[in-house]
Order: sequence, then structure tokens, then C-alpha cells
Amino acid sequence: PLTTRTSEESAGDGDQPTRAFPENAGLIDLADVTGRRHIDTGYGRVTVPAEQSAAALEVAGRFAVDPRWLVWLPPTMPPPSAATVDGFLEHPADAFADYRAAGVTRLVCEEKHMGSRAVVLVCRDADVAAKRFGVQDGSTGAIYTRTGRPFFDPETTEALLARVRAAGSPPELLGSDWILLDCELLPWSAKALGLIQEQYASVGAAAGAALPAALDVLAATAARGVDGDLSALRARLARRAENAGRFVSAYRRYVAPTDGLAGVTLAPFAVLAGEGASYAGRDHGWHLELADRLVAADPALFTRTDRRVVDLADEATVAEAARWWTELTAAGGEGMVVKPADGLALTGKGRLVQPGIKCRGREYLRIIYGPDYLDQLDDLRRRSVSRKRALAIQEHQLGLAALDQLAAGAPTQRIHPLVLAILAKESQPVDPRL
Repeated sequence: PLTTRTSEESAGDGDQPTRAFPENAGLIDLADVTGRRHIDTGYGRVTVPAEQSAAALEVAGRFAVDPRWLVWLPPTMPPPSAATVDGFLEHPADAFADYRAAGVTRLVCEEKHMGSRAVVLVCRDADVAAKRFGVQDGSTGAIYTRTGRPFFDPETTEALLARVRAAGSPPELLGSDWILLDCELLPWSAKALGLIQEQYASVGAAAGAALPAALDVLAATAARGVDGDLSALRARLARRAENAGRFVSAYRRYVAPTDGLAGVTLAPFAVLAGEGASYAGRDHGWHLELADRLVAADPALFTRTDRRVVDLADEATVAEAARWWTELTAAGGEGMVVKPADGLALTGKGRLVQPGIKCRGREYLRIIYGPDYLDQLDDLRRRSVSRKRALAIQEHQLGLAALDQLAAGAPTQRIHPLVLAILAKESQPVDPRL
């Protein structure tokens, strides 16, 4: 089976000779990515229904970056089990309990940045891009979304890649002519302004117009001495007006002006691969240390990811992480992502555990579930996360296999079936609020 190299096996990697890209190896072979497929990833068997394969091919064919750059996609991420702490839908205590039940004892809690997930593939120069990936148009890499779509036009992409390169990668970061990074692109509004205006600002504007007006009508009615007690109705509308204000404040925290790359930052949190190596098996401390080096090299471009390490056998570290999350979310942060400290954590039965569980704050969840969601907390706690968790594991398996193939220098025909299977899984109907 395919295996991701462990920290010890990858420790000697560096200055790997760049492999030559096989001729005609960058095209997608329809026979490999269509129909019902059963994929043995080496980490588990994944079945992709024919209709999901077709959906992925449609997206990749119409919207994705050049397929020669499309070497990996990130897995989806589930929330924790329903909060057992009063007044919360998600809480660190339940994320910790989920991992404790899976047999994981060491965790890293990473600040969750509210932006757009960005995969960054950067080469030392255009010659490396042509030799290693077969892209001969002068480009030196790609920056794409979790569904494979480019973030920017080619000129803007190259400008951003040049700054990533200047910060020390590659080759200085890992001794490789190219590296693959997992990041968050900030602010959220840089690429989601239309969504914010249409889906969130419109709700806030409607509530901001209707609820104060309704309260004014009730006040005027009460002043005229109309029979009947309107206090309960006034209290309910006042509470809804307050909730609407909190909703508007929640999404506005992630809106900031940008002009081209001005105002745009990247928050790196994982170095996925370089020539001859997949780094998925490295512990998260190693990944974050490299990310910190990028931040130090260009703090105007890179945003640091704060973190806390948790030993589930040490209640002091558990309490500290929960306190940090509480302060972070109270100050307007989205929340945190809880991950096993080891890069590849397994259950006692040798199965992969969740690569990450997102734990979002109370105010941020207003954006997701609506201004008044806390009034329906009992119902929301009954939401099912099992399908989302199964999907995350399957996409994680496929992604690990894709990184293994990339590290082995396999032609992209062997990588595309795995990457497009991740994209195919994203077409599976799952509650988008999870």
C-alpha cells in the first residue's frame, strides 16, 4: 500500500534533484475519472459514484486551474459533537472528548482564520515549473481554492507567488525547487464580497430596517393606551433587534478593504510536499515552525497562526486551551481547529482519525445559523455530523494518497483520479452549515 513518510523518514530530505515531467503526462484521462470508481488509497477504500465523478469533471473542466497544477485538495472539516456546555452549540470540551474517544491524547489547537482556504504551489522559477510540472507558459505556480479554482488572474498570481518565494520558499525553506503549502487567504471579503453582500448584508439590512420600525409602532401603540399587554412582544422584538445587531457585527469583522494584493495576507499552517517528499506525516509543530519562518520573513504578507498544545491527561493544558478559545472568540475570532499533534493519527484499530475538528465561537455561528440561532439551540444540538465526518475521512485518505504519488514523482494521470475524487466527494449533499 501507499504510505506517507514519517518524520524520521523525511528528516534527511533536502536538495532533492527535480524530476523531469513525463511528456504528455499533464492531461486528464477521462477513463480514469469517470463512471463509478473504487479507489484503494492505501489508507482505506473509497467509492465514488458515477454522478459525483461527473460533477467533479464538470467543475474541473470549466473552472479549475491548469490540471498540471491540481495535485492536492484539502479535506472538508466537521464540527465537534453537540456541546454539553450550557449556552453553546460548539465547545472545546466536546472536541477534546471526541479525540479522547478516538484514543488521541496529544492535540494542537490552531487559531481558525476566517478567510478562504488556499492551496499554494510555488516553484523556484519558470524552468522548474516546466521541468517538474510540464507547464511551459512562463508561470511559476498556482494559488487555488479548495475546489481547484484560481483565486486571481495570472499576473496577480505571479505577483503573489514572487512574494512567497522571496520569503524563503523554495528552495531555502526545504531544499526543494518547489513546495506545496496549505493556507488561508485573508480577509474573507477579498474573494467572498459578493456572497457577503447578497447572503448576509441583505439579511442584516432587512432586520435593521424592520425591527426598529416595529418597536417604534409598539411604543406608539402603548403611548395611545391601547388595551392589552404588549410587554412580551416588545421584549421579543427587542431581543431580535439585538441579535440582528450582533449578526451584522459578526460578519463585518471579516470585511476589510483590498485593492489587488494590497490588504491581502496568507496564513500558512502546513507544508504539504516538496521534491521527493510528502510531509503529511510530520507533526503539526514542525509545520507551524516553518509557517512562523515565513511570517518572520514577510510579516506584511503572512499572518501568524496562534496555537495551544493540549495533553488530554493534563487538565491544566485542557483548561488553558478552553480559556484561550473563549477569549479568542469573545474578541471576534472565528474559533479554532483542533488537530492530533501527530501528522498521521490512528485509532486503536489502525484507522485514520479526523485530521481536524473545527470549533467555532458563539457569535461567529450567528453568521452560519442566523441571528436568532441560540433560541433554537436544543434543536440544533440534534444535528447529525456523522456524514460530514465520514466525508472528511474519505477526502483525507484521497489527499494523503495524492501527496504520496506526488512525492514519488508519479505522472499526474495517477494523481488526477485521487484529486478529482476529492472534488467529486464535495458534490455529496451535506448540510453546508456543518
